[in-house]
Amino acid sequence: MAALVLNEEQQMLKDAAKGFLSESAPISQLRQLRDNRDEAGFSRELWQSMVEMGFVGTLMLEEFGGSAFGNVGMGQVFEQAGRNLSVAPLLSTAVIGVCALQLAGSTEQKQALLPAIAEGKLLTALAVDETPRHNPARVTTTAAPQGAGFVLNGHKSFVIDGHVADKLIVSARTAGDKNDRAGISLFLVDRQAAGVSVERTFMVDSRNAAIVRFDNVQVDASALLGEQGQGFEVLDKVLDVANAQLAAELLGIASQAFEVTVKYLQERKQFGVVLGSFQGLQHRCAHLFSELELVKSVVLKALAALDEGAEEASQLVSLAKAKSSEVAELATNEAVQMHGGMGMTDEFDVGLFMKRARAAQLLFGDYRYHADRFASLRGY
Repeated sequence: MAALVLNEEQQMLKDAAKGFLSESAPISQLRQLRDNRDEAGFSRELWQSMVEMGFVGTLMLEEFGGSAFGNVGMGQVFEQAGRNLSVAPLLSTAVIGVCALQLAGSTEQKQALLPAIAEGKLLTALAVDETPRHNPARVTTTAAPQGAGFVLNGHKSFVIDGHVADKLIVSARTAGDKNDRAGISLFLVDRQAAGVSVERTFMVDSRNAAIVRFDNVQVDASALLGEQGQGFEVLDKVLDVANAQLAAELLGIASQAFEVTVKYLQERKQFGVVLGSFQGLQHRCAHLFSELELVKSVVLKALAALDEGAEEASQLVSLAKAKSSEVAELATNEAVQMHGGMGMTDEFDVGLFMKRARAAQLLFGDYRYHADRFASLRGY
């Protein structure tokens, strides 16, 4: 069993991410992107810098231009992104796109797309959900055989970075009923292909999402990602990696919200004394501190389990996502409340942490979804 500590290289990556993101992608950049209604929703200059820093290739094999640094390494980047509310298509492209291609891509697909991702020339997005709540097995989008290819019809919602992606990774049904796991296939679809329409939506956390519709979209057989009808197994593994990284981001959000709040309590005076001297507030902070320590352990354990290919990796990922969601909600609620009325104003950053935490909690399964999944995987 690996120790729940970072090795020297992982610590160096964490320190590099901390310095880079705090300087190049701070909260002020999120505010600027939000206020200007930026067309892309993120800084392409920042993305290119992240490519040069090696963050984009952290999960990618070296033969395609990455560093193969693993999930624990990428988790350090996501934790720091959470602390700074940094906006970039890391999850959609450097995690989901890379993992899907490496798990299921053909030799031709890998050689054509992975180096382009590593160079910052290609963005991807996962189009999986069709309902307000995450349910990857519920697929009504169809892919009907036609000639040497397929015709796609249907729609997807909450497609993160969907309006800027060059390639969409689409789950579509080639067999079975709408809730069957069998019969789901994955396809690589050009966002600008005929019949694809993308509607950008602004989320509460000021991040990118989209509603994507497919109207008789024709794709070649070469667009199939993996085996026909066997896409759910790949999708499940990809979502495990995505949720582990989201858990790391939620840890960063919760940790930063906690630290900012403790600092405020040590400075703000009420009735002639600092707020931090009140025992009731001390107890609440102590409880939150202990909860954060639990999250640190379970997130690192889940990331390490993915790298090791452990049998219980999926269980640990759902445990990490559920616990990090629960604690991030507690941390941001406490942050807003302990800041008093000012915590509700846009002038203070704590409200932004709350908004991002809520969106990240719901993305690819909330607390209840992952608590139930954990129980099911454990056989409870």
